[in-house]
Amino acid sequence: MSAQTYLAYDYPLLSVFWSMLLFFLGVLWFVLLFRIVVDIFRDDVLSGWAKAGWLVFTILLPFLGVFVYVIARGKDMGRREIAQARAQQEAFDAHIREAAGGPGRPSSADELSKLSEIRARGDITDEEFRRAKELVLTGHGSAEHAGSTARTPRR
Repeated sequence: MSAQTYLAYDYPLLSVFWSMLLFFLGVLWFVLLFRIVVDIFRDDVLSGWAKAGWLVFTILLPFLGVFVYVIARGKDMGRREIAQARAQQEAFDAHIREAAGGPGRPSSADELSKLSEIRARGDITDEEFRRAKELVLTGHGSAEHAGSTARTPRR
């Protein structure tokens, strides 16, 4: 018999299944261990010594340490995860609101006054002023954009 056929006889399909199951359970175990280590550092209630104690306990006796941590602090672990996700979402929303229409963006009244000044100087015609004003009032443009698309100033 060839070596490949012989290997198939030595390692049947059920053994492959058990090997894959053990491999994925090992991966899940390490994911859980890393999540617990991250949660230990994330917790603001624990003192530095308590964090060090839990960390040593989960690293030196990983199976027992992880099981005890999940039993003792598992419910709060989920709450901290949710609180962090909410805080990140609020920070992201605040950043988007600031970027979209924060204090750096002029109001419609400011843009209309700029357009009036541009028209008073004679840089744009009344028709161009009317179109730019419509853009500003509908929220689709700004005075800088309207002024930059105007034709060259008349003298």
